[in-house]
Amino acid sequence: MATLVRRGDGGEVVRGGRPERMLERFMLEPMRRMRDLFRWDPFVEMAPLLRGERELEMFSPDFDVKETPDAVVLQADLPGVEEKDVEISVDLNRLIVRGKRESEKEEKGETYYACERSYGSFVRSFTMPSGVDTDNVHAEMKNGVLTIKVPKPAESRPKKVELKRGQPSAKA
Repeated sequence: MATLVRRGDGGEVVRGGRPERMLERFMLEPMRRMRDLFRWDPFVEMAPLLRGERELEMFSPDFDVKETPDAVVLQADLPGVEEKDVEISVDLNRLIVRGKRESEKEEKGETYYACERSYGSFVRSFTMPSGVDTDNVHAEMKNGVLTIKVPKPAESRPKKVELKRGQPSAKA
């Protein structure tokens, strides 16, 4: 979701707006900062420096995680990542996704004016809720989208309980 910023004639940001929008921004911004902080791994960023590489390569795909009545479903956009470069494993109740996106080789005679795409290795891990079947995880990559389904066993799925009408009690 993009945030629109109003600017005045001098280019300064105009503060204000509807109170409910300001409250929403106030409440969501710390959550975004915390999410980014917990995803940050300083050692991943320092590794190229320790190896003597000048350029810092970092690629960290975002995942959508949702729960359906039948499974926990994870999806990530991985454009430019080949299936052979993705590894999915399960360790107890943790689902771990590893992968890498290779950078393109620079050819002689080419001049880059901007290099904004991210490359490198990534590792993401997710704690699965209790009651999922980690022995039957299904994963597929289609059109650059990775979809992982962790099924729930039939006995752990919610069941609807019918409410039976009671008979009126006889008065004594």
